[in-house]
Amino acid sequence: MNNADLADKLAEAHGVTKADARKLVDGVFAAIANAAAAGEEISLNGFGKFKVKDTPAREGRNPATGAVIQIAASKKLAFTPAKAVKDRLNG
Repeated sequence: MNNADLADKLAEAHGVTKADARKLVDGVFAAIANAAAAGEEISLNGFGKFKVKDTPAREGRNPATGAVIQIAASKKLAFTPAKAVKDRLNG
């Protein structure tokens, strides 16, 4: 499922136009991305949590040459599903 599919489902379920549903879907994901960029934890009750995690700088190897390279520190967005979602996935 992609953004357009999600917008189509919302439009059918709530009687809004597909264009309006697409704007809402895009707005929700933009709000999540903005909160994550600000370092906030995003908790969606019954669905799960998005949390920003820091990955420290480290040494790695170039697989082609075997040379040691430095991998810069970075941030990643991690998702932890809620219990209800886990239960639904596992039957």
